[in-house]
Amino acid sequence: MRSDHQATALEPCGHVTAEWTIRNWLGALGVRLNLRRMHYRVTPGLYALGKPGPDAPVFVSANYKLSFDHLRQALVGLDGWILVLDTQGVNVWCAAGKGTFGTAELIGKIRECRLLERVTHRRLIVPQLGASGIAAHEVRKQSGFAVIYGPVYAANLPAFLQAKLHATPAMRRVHFRWYERLVVAPVEIALYRRELFLGGLALAILACLPTAGASWAMLGQRSGTVFLLWLVTSGLAIFLGPLLLPWLPTRAFSIKGASLGLALALCSLGLLGPDWTRLRSAAWVLLLSTAASYLLLNFTGSTTFTSPSGVRREVRLALPVQIVAGVVGLTAWTAAGFLPTW
Repeated sequence: MRSDHQATALEPCGHVTAEWTIRNWLGALGVRLNLRRMHYRVTPGLYALGKPGPDAPVFVSANYKLSFDHLRQALVGLDGWILVLDTQGVNVWCAAGKGTFGTAELIGKIRECRLLERVTHRRLIVPQLGASGIAAHEVRKQSGFAVIYGPVYAANLPAFLQAKLHATPAMRRVHFRWYERLVVAPVEIALYRRELFLGGLALAILACLPTAGASWAMLGQRSGTVFLLWLVTSGLAIFLGPLLLPWLPTRAFSIKGASLGLALALCSLGLLGPDWTRLRSAAWVLLLSTAASYLLLNFTGSTTFTSPSGVRREVRLALPVQIVAGVVGLTAWTAAGFLPTW
């Protein structure tokens, strides 16, 4: 992508092509691994895709670079304008919910980029998932541009344009197939890698208490088993959670996570060793269920059956329960070392 920082008032921010470079592919991989994800942005403004004229369509996007790149990649062989709103590096759907992909920002960018002087038509193609942030009647009233909601997926834009801006029912449907849900799991691993490591380390150390009467070899084996098992089971919860999301019980993500954590904990009990007491086993089940419950709360964006208000309500209800369960589990885990007959 080439940007011209010496642009005059009626020049676009830059000229872009539809093809991705190696740098674009590496950047996309990096944000999937949470590498500078909130800094993966393009400068807000107007971009020329190919060689657009005054009758070329205008597509509205967020300044999250992955959203911008997927849009231009879908428009191979086409000329058009891409109007990028300042969403603070957040994708269209999330930014619409937060209000940054919104009516005021869109109207402001139309005026700032002097779009009325660039195109002869008065149509803006806005992503369907940005509809919750855009009041179409206000945009028309204040700017003169009509908002036309495009398909859910950018890949359907060529067919949408060919059909004279008519979307089929299939274009309006959000799928969230298994691989689309799974693709966000590496981000959660990267986000919580430190907490998962420290949590496993703490459990490994506490599993060795008290040290009296135990050999260093036995303590090392016990702590190593706990540490590795914690990392493996909690990591599995992050991957299996979005993968099994439609089949986990209830619609509450905290309960979905707790049920998955319970299943993983019960399956892993046999690997803890024969000398593990009932209290230690119960603490393990409680801790892993609580951790999985908390982790799965981050996957509310993996389905259309959530809303910002519903998510906030569930977090308010689930978080205190998770805190109490975590404290009880950690206390029982520590006490199990001093109550060998339990």
